[in-house]
Amino acid sequence: MAVAVAMLLLGLAALALSALARKRREQQRAAARLTGVERKLDATLAPTGEVAPEPSHPAVEELVRQQRFVEAVRLFREETGADLLTAKNAVDAIAARLER
Repeated sequence: MAVAVAMLLLGLAALALSALARKRREQQRAAARLTGVERKLDATLAPTGEVAPEPSHPAVEELVRQQRFVEAVRLFREETGADLLTAKNAVDAIAARLER
């Protein structure tokens, strides 16, 4: 009986890990596709001299103004689905832009 329960728990854990890995792969593929689309858009706009506007995150900007960087990174991740490093870099860029 104990062996069956242990095997069931191991199976459930493996299933959960598999689902997490699949979701992570899907996020990475979506990020790669988005990067490709952004490059194409930039290449299309470059000859015209136009620049695509950066997306606005007013709530994140407000947290940055209040020096609440951890919360700003957390909110950025929730709004965009970005990974931690991307969100931190984005919040740092927002902070640099707001300092000017």
